[in-house]
Amino acid sequence: MTAVDLKAFLDRLATVSGEVILPYFRTSLSVDDKSRGGAFDPVTAADRAAEQAMRALIREHFPTHGIVGEEFGAEQGEADYVWFLDPIDGTKSFISGMPAWGTLIALTHRGTPVLGMVHQPFVRERFSGDGAGAHYRGPAGERALMVRDCATLADAVLYTTSPLLMQAEDRKRFERVEAMARLSRYGGDCYAYCMLAAGHLDLVIETELKPHDVIPLMPIIAGAGGIMTTWEGGPANTGGRIIAAGDARVHAEAMKVLAG
Repeated sequence: MTAVDLKAFLDRLATVSGEVILPYFRTSLSVDDKSRGGAFDPVTAADRAAEQAMRALIREHFPTHGIVGEEFGAEQGEADYVWFLDPIDGTKSFISGMPAWGTLIALTHRGTPVLGMVHQPFVRERFSGDGAGAHYRGPAGERALMVRDCATLADAVLYTTSPLLMQAEDRKRFERVEAMARLSRYGGDCYAYCMLAAGHLDLVIETELKPHDVIPLMPIIAGAGGIMTTWEGGPANTGGRIIAAGDARVHAEAMKVLAG
């Protein structure tokens, strides 16, 4: 199986998941809470059905590959090739009828992310990357993705899904960065990272992320020329506290403020 074949299969997974999800969007669907008494963590039939559809396709075509998904956990997680699936990243937006959500799909090889995609089927956009390049496909046509220059926090547009998702001490650190940024906005979930890769914003800072939230984004951000790490500068694929930037200079400045 060549890299071209794997990219085509990635597209197929995105198409299948979108076909499953869209009939649920902006309908009166039931919502379950996975938090078991903690912060509200919604899941819907659309999440589960889309992940099941993608898992079935992977098992059919790549039975030796592993799968790690948000809704149904890991199978063959120690395989050389492992698919990471987040059927609806931004479920809170999804159940609110807002379009800031997407399906996240990644392929890792021996632990290294090699392919990633964000698919937003409602607006018909796909953002993909392989670490060496990143691409957009949608109503605006097709083009390469490229981050923009941003030398300092004073020039930066900063995004996070919500500071309320952060622990109190992390929120204080975030607020120090926010006070120095040119503009701070909330919302976006995975879509904010796509806009960073497309050169429309400069920083995304978040916490409490899982590997399936992060790994599909890494080949896109890297392929567009950006940088994505933990707050401590470690590999992002572990999840946790994540900072993504389009310019290494603003990444470094934000890291110093977060550590201060």
